[in-house]
Order: sequence, then C-alpha cells, then structure tokens
Amino acid sequence: MTALSCNVSNRAHGLCNEPEIWRNEGIPRDGFRNTVGMRCNKREGRRCFVLKASSSGYQKVEKINGRKVNGTYIERTYDRAQESNSWDGAPVHEFQLGRFVEGRFVYRQLFVIRSYEIGPDKTATMETLMNLLQETALNHVMSSGLAGDGFGATHEMSLRKLIWVVTRIHIQVEKYSSWGDVVEVNTWVDAAGKNGMRREWEIRDNKTQQIITRATSTWVVMNRETRRLSKMPEQVRQEVKPFYLNRAAIGEAVDDTAKIDKLSNDTAESIRSGLAPRWSDMDANQHVNNVKYIGWILESVPINVLEDYNLTSMTLEFRRECRQSNLLESLTDMEVIEAEETTNNGSKTKADFRSTHLIRMQRDKAEIVRARAEWRSKQKHK
Repeated sequence: MTALSCNVSNRAHGLCNEPEIWRNEGIPRDGFRNTVGMRCNKREGRRCFVLKASSSGYQKVEKINGRKVNGTYIERTYDRAQESNSWDGAPVHEFQLGRFVEGRFVYRQLFVIRSYEIGPDKTATMETLMNLLQETALNHVMSSGLAGDGFGATHEMSLRKLIWVVTRIHIQVEKYSSWGDVVEVNTWVDAAGKNGMRREWEIRDNKTQQIITRATSTWVVMNRETRRLSKMPEQVRQEVKPFYLNRAAIGEAVDDTAKIDKLSNDTAESIRSGLAPRWSDMDANQHVNNVKYIGWILESVPINVLEDYNLTSMTLEFRRECRQSNLLESLTDMEVIEAEETTNNGSKTKADFRSTHLIRMQRDKAEIVRARAEWRSKQKHK
C-alpha cells in the first residue's frame, strides 16, 4: 500500500498526496478529515497525518478500517444514529443485562459461549457454567432495584455492613454447550430456613429450550468487617421476601444432600500441594471467588478422568474463607459407581466414577471446601 505522506513542496502547507489505495478503492478525498495530532516519521523524513473517516464516507474504507497503512492509522468514525438502526426489532434483553419473567419472580439472561470459556473438547467447562450462574444472580439483584453498595448486597444489608456468602452449591449438567451456542439462564430465590436464602438456576439451550443444567445453592449473611456470620435482620428479610418463589430447580429426590466425607492424607488417592491464590482470584468481597475452587479441585483429579469423562454433577460445601496469602492443598479420592460394560460387538465401555474432594490450608490443614462429583464416560454419555 502507498503511505499517506506529505511531499517536500507541500510540507509547509500540510498538504498530503492522495494515496494510491484511495484511488483503487474509490474513496473520495472529502470522505476524510484530519485529526488534531500529527506525527513525524524520522527515518523517512516525512510527516504523517492520522486521519479519520467522516460520517459521510466511512462506509467506503471498510477494507482498511482499523489497520496501519505503512505507519498511518485509519480510524473509523461511527454514526451512532445510523448504527443503532441495525438493532431494530431485536429483543433488548439479548444485548443488555436481562429481563424479568413470570411476574418478576424469575430473572432471565442470555449468554453466548465464548472461545475462552471452552475446554479442550470445545465445550463449556464447569467453571464457565458456575460463572454464568454467579453473573445472572448478581444481575438479578441489581435489576430488581435491591442492590446497595456491596457485591450483591441489598440496601439494608449495606447499611449494616452485611454481605451474602454461599455455604453450599449443587449443580447437575445434562449437556455441555459448545463454542458459539446461546444459552438462557433463569434464576429465582426462596427462603432457606430462618436466616438463609436459597437461590435456584436453570440453564436452557436457547435453540431447543431443553434444560441442560440445574443448580441450587444456600446463602447466609456475614458481617464484612468482623467476617462472622450474622442473623438475617428483619429489614433485609422484608426486602427480599417479595421476590421469593416456592419452586425448586432440583427435586429433593435427586438433590445431593448427603454428608461429604472429610479426606485426609491416608484416605486421599492424590494430593496436589502449593496452590497459591492470585490477586485476580479475589472478588469484591475480599475473598477468593467461589468459582476458583473448582479449578483447584480439578488439579488433583487424574488426567485420564479429565480427558475421558464428563463432570455431570458437583456439590461444594464452603467451610471458611480463603485469602490471597493462603497456600492451599487439593485432595481427591476416586470411587467406581458403575462398572465396565461389554457391548454386543465385544468392546468395553469405561466405568463411571464418584469423586470426593477437599481444599485445605497447606500450613494447618484447616478445611476450606469439601466437594463431591460424579463423572460419566464420554463414550456412554454423548
């Protein structure tokens, strides 16, 4: 391409030669305008202008838009009035946060599975799903008008320096979405005893409307300064009560409520030490984000299980907070729950597993998270 430069005779007047690329692309000279700043190319002894396309001519520079042309940057100037027309007829919630449905009891949000949210098999990971659940929950609080100055806390909670902390999450996955798929996440809340709140989720494939993931969780209130659990004040209860919906995403018969055994050095099949939380692992409540524990749990899972099995169910019980200064250990024990099968053609299918996990402090062995998971062979469960 021909550089946009000023010749010697016109340099004093700031007049630039018309680049050949403009003539080749049929771009009119009046379709461009100079920006305020100019920059010299000392090596070539030429002065170069940084140009922008005006609203009248920007459509004709599409092929070079956003690229450096021999040291010159051609930048697009958007006509927002014209651009906004491209969204005409599109549902607003698809491009913004979400919307309330079912009489404002359920909050719904759409997501596209991005390339950085998939694993080696090109499907969304368990961490991706948990991030979507968390994002929808926070947007639910914000869109409801309840959000105070805390991370998901209500106005009355913020006045009392209280925050929500999760004590338990159980998630069941029927199918993992692929890169580019659109999913619909629905969430709602209900009471959990006298001082807790239950949050439920369903994830649907937006194209088929099939429910592909269900999840339930229990939340309690904690003082953000003392870091101690607190009773739910009546003012907070009255804030959230109008949003309660008595519906369970996972029925009691299939909810994993059994006690999770504590692992030790003697009972664990594998132990991974030296896991260090990073600054980027911290959330706005000044402790490790709940989703980060899943990655540490998987650090001690055998590689052949990660490659050949789908993580179809997971329950996490949170015992205490974790800060950036803590060094952690991940313990795992694998148990066969469905033996190998021989098919009619004589080939064997892999066994299914249940795994038990523990994330603990490396120094004093204090428990942080207990977890249990189920793994189904990709060969049998496609």
